[in-house]
Amino acid sequence: MPDHRPQTLRPTVAQLFLTYLKIGLVGFGGVNAWARRVLVEEKRWLTEQEYAEVLGLGQVLPGPNALNVAIQLGDRFRGGAGAFATTLGLFGGPILVLMGLAALHDRYGEVPLVKAVLAGTAATAAGMILGTALKMATKLKPALPIIAVGLAALAGGAVLRLPLPYIVLGLAPFGIAAAWWTLRARA
Repeated sequence: MPDHRPQTLRPTVAQLFLTYLKIGLVGFGGVNAWARRVLVEEKRWLTEQEYAEVLGLGQVLPGPNALNVAIQLGDRFRGGAGAFATTLGLFGGPILVLMGLAALHDRYGEVPLVKAVLAGTAATAAGMILGTALKMATKLKPALPIIAVGLAALAGGAVLRLPLPYIVLGLAPFGIAAAWWTLRARA
């Protein structure tokens, strides 16, 4: 993905690392929600459309989608060094925090308050993901065929509990057709 932005909007390797360190540290359970907020709203390194495209590709590639997005963006802005910086930033801080929390959980995991905090954290992460999806959908204003493919994917995963590869492979032709139709209709 070549970068066509002015030089002033092209983050340095250090900025990529620090930004993804922040995303990784505050994004427990909802990294993509925080990444969107930071990259699109705060830093303005990407438009809403660009983030949706990068996220979409990151979700269909094998591996963690947040990592796939980080690597794509690091590479887009600063090549291999940028990809390494975003990866290290995304995982470095959280790994240290997670190791500390694991040690505390080993010692205090059966305390009712600790159990309640963990349950509340999971609910918060789910809410962040839904909120981000709604925010992106309202800003992007997708066409009806694209919404239909998205709802079919949601039904396949949430209702039918189909494995993600089946959903992607089954709906990819419809998604491509919906995008093609939408682009033709807007031209």
